[in-house]
Amino acid sequence: MPRPKLEVADIFRAYGPAYRRENAGHLNLPQLKVMSAIETCRTAALGGHVAVCMRCGHEHIAYNSCRNRHCPKCQGAASRDWMAARIEDLLPVEYFHVVFTLPAEVAQIAYWNKAAVYGLLFKASTETLLTIAVDPKHLGARIGMTSVLHTWGSAITHHPHVHVIVPGGGLSADGTRWIGCRPGFFLPVKVLSRLFRRLFLEGLVRLHQTGKLRFLGDLGGLAEPDAFATHLAPLRKTDWVVYAKQPFGGPEAVLAYLSRYTHRVAISNHRLVSADEGTVAFRWKDYRIKRGDRMKVMRLRTNEFIRRFLIHVLPPGFHRIRHAGFLANGIRRDRIEKIRRLLDAAPEPAQTSDEGTSDGNDERHAKQSCPKCGGAMVIIETFLRGQTPKSRAPPWDDAA
Repeated sequence: MPRPKLEVADIFRAYGPAYRRENAGHLNLPQLKVMSAIETCRTAALGGHVAVCMRCGHEHIAYNSCRNRHCPKCQGAASRDWMAARIEDLLPVEYFHVVFTLPAEVAQIAYWNKAAVYGLLFKASTETLLTIAVDPKHLGARIGMTSVLHTWGSAITHHPHVHVIVPGGGLSADGTRWIGCRPGFFLPVKVLSRLFRRLFLEGLVRLHQTGKLRFLGDLGGLAEPDAFATHLAPLRKTDWVVYAKQPFGGPEAVLAYLSRYTHRVAISNHRLVSADEGTVAFRWKDYRIKRGDRMKVMRLRTNEFIRRFLIHVLPPGFHRIRHAGFLANGIRRDRIEKIRRLLDAAPEPAQTSDEGTSDGNDERHAKQSCPKCGGAMVIIETFLRGQTPKSRAPPWDDAA
C-alpha cells in the first residue's frame, strides 16, 4: 500500500509543539508519549537499517516503527500478526456480531474514568452474553467471544462501545455436545439490552460507592451520592443501544472483519484530506443518512483535531481486545480442539499457525522483494536512534 499523502504524524510534527505549549498542564503523560511516538515513527530518530538487493544492488533505508498501539502507521502489521495467531481459533459455524454502546450520560463519566468505566463495559457486556446464552429459555449453552473496544465515532468524538464477535453456539452444560443457534439468529437483543443496562448500572454504583470514580468540570457535583443517583435514575428506564448485525458469511468473513477492527485507531491516515495551521479536513461517515452517500468531509480547527485524537489514548496497560467463555486465553486451545471433535471438523492444514514465529514490523522490510527487480533484500547496515545511515538510498515507502 503506498504511503498516504498526509498522515497524522505530519500534523503532529507540524502543529504538535504549539499544541503542547498551549495545553501545558492539561495533557497527561500517556498522551504526550503517544504524540512523541507518532511524530518519530519511521524516522531516523528511532534508527533503522539499510537493505540491498542481492540481484541488482538496489538499496533502501527502512526506519524503525514506534509500535505504539495508537499509531495509525503501525497497526497494519500489528493486525496481521494478531490475526495470524487467531486463524486456528475459527470454527466451521455461523458467527454473529453484537455491539454494546454506552449512553451519552455514561460516556461523560467514562471520559474522566477510562480504565474503570471501559473495564466495566467489557465486564457487563461479557456477563450479559454469557448469562443469556446459558439460559435454557434461549440457547442453553456456554459460549465464547472476542470483544474489541472502540472509543470513537466516525467524527473522532467520544463514543465508547464494544464490538463482540461470537460463534453461533456453545457447549452443553456437561460439555459433551455442541449446541448451535438457529440459522440467522443468535440471542434476543431486547433481553440483552435490559440485562446489560442493569449489570452496568449496578457496577457503576459500586465504583461510586468505593470511591473509584472522579468527577471534574461540569460533572463535579456527581461526587455526592444523591446527585449521582439522580443522574442515573432516567437511565434505568431508557433503552440502551445493543444490536446484532447480520451474521457473517462464514469464518473467512469473520477473519476479514477482525483484521479491520482489532487494531483500528481513532482515524486512519487514508481518511485525511488536508491540514494547515488553521484546519484539518478528513472524511467521515454520517450515519444519520439512511440512504445514498454517507461519506462527507469534516473540517475541524487543527487544535480541535489533535484534542479529539488524544481523547482516545487508552490508560497504560489497558487491554482493548479481550476473550471470554470458551475463547478465554487460559482454556481456548483445549476448548477449540474439543469443539472441533464434537463438530467432526479438523482444522485445514492451511489454517494452522505458529504464534511464536511472527516477525517484528521492522524485520519485514528486509524480507520484502526488491521494488526494482523482485530480488531478495538483505540487511547490510543498521543504525541506532539519532544516527545517520552511511547509505544515501531512499527510505522504504511503506505505510503498513
